[in-house]
Amino acid sequence: MSTHLSRPSYAAVLRVPLARRAFTAALIARLSYGTVALAVLLSVTRATGSYAVSGIVMSLFGATTVLLMPVRAALIDRHGPRRALLPMSALYGTLLCALAALTWHPGAPAPLLALSAGLAGACAPPLGPTMRALWSELVTDRELLQRAYSLDGVAEELLFVSGPVLIGALMGVAPPAAGILLSAFLNTAGTCAFVTSPALPGSRPRPASGGPRPAAVRGLLPPVAAALGVGLALSGVELLVMAFATERSYDTALVPWVLGALSAGSALGGLVNGAVRWRTTARARLGRCAAGLGLVLAPAGLAPGLWTLTGVMALAGAFIAPALTTAYLLADETAPEGSRTQAGAWVNMAVNAGSSGGAIAAGSLIGRLPLPACFALAGGTVLCAAAAVAVKAPSLRAVVRPRVRGGWSRSSPRAQAQEAQGRPR
Repeated sequence: MSTHLSRPSYAAVLRVPLARRAFTAALIARLSYGTVALAVLLSVTRATGSYAVSGIVMSLFGATTVLLMPVRAALIDRHGPRRALLPMSALYGTLLCALAALTWHPGAPAPLLALSAGLAGACAPPLGPTMRALWSELVTDRELLQRAYSLDGVAEELLFVSGPVLIGALMGVAPPAAGILLSAFLNTAGTCAFVTSPALPGSRPRPASGGPRPAAVRGLLPPVAAALGVGLALSGVELLVMAFATERSYDTALVPWVLGALSAGSALGGLVNGAVRWRTTARARLGRCAAGLGLVLAPAGLAPGLWTLTGVMALAGAFIAPALTTAYLLADETAPEGSRTQAGAWVNMAVNAGSSGGAIAAGSLIGRLPLPACFALAGGTVLCAAAAVAVKAPSLRAVVRPRVRGGWSRSSPRAQAQEAQGRPR
């Protein structure tokens, strides 16, 4: 299902045969990840009356969701999305329903809440990496694939912005635990629609590949390092903006507008990145995007006022989505055949792990160092990641080879049609 156009557009991405239904279903399921964090936080806090318990439960849920993502993605690469995603989503939805039942009324035991949340996170299906791997299957034109990844990234960011708004609206008519039930429903319903899409290949598992090759692991280091640096910096910046407003005696109600400028800049940057026909390699673009983000963030603490900082954040955001989109593209280029979902999951895990670590680091530094120094450290973190991307690893060319399409199974309709016509997959 390749699309060859002289000027590929975002509309062309959605016209790729069978892509629209799969993409819509994946977005419905991924909306669950935009709603579940706030829903769990509010529900556990209401049920226990303790922010300490809420913090522990959220930490366990986040840790198992993020750190075990490559393991779950490896199961999808090995057994195919249809066989692996449904059991994951069913377990995830069931455990979320159990957590909702426990938190519906006050008095729930904290250990049981932590166990339910931790197990739910361990089962969360990696829908983002799976959808990106599917884009790589459906789109053989690299320019159109870049645009597909950009569209996917911007849509995902909008989900995480709209998810808390949806939970806020629901709280007006139902207890917080209803938000957990909504998250379970969205994930299960969306996953069922996704795996039944004809865009997905057949359900026969691929033969085991014997594990990733050392060269392939080296090829994933640049995108993972860049994603980690971006995640570390961005989560720290959120706290730094709050500290900036407090220190300058601004109304903290203005902080969401500053962070909104960061998100708006990211969405716009992602759309522009997908529209440009780049002549440089993905690795070179990744290093430049990470360096640009670091150079903008480093002096941000010197802004004379909050509105100037808002403009700086919008400019910084313009590098975020392009950096992450390019990291996923580079991971796809360097991933061994049959491991694309897992490669994308490593990048995803790096972003989220960086976000957790960055918030902890920023929280410990604020008050001990001047804010301009804290912003400089945040920018310097991304610059270090950009430097790591620029370091050439030996034998990297061994990984970037001609792509053999048909990542999960030889039973996909597209694979059968291409084999019948004598074309390589």
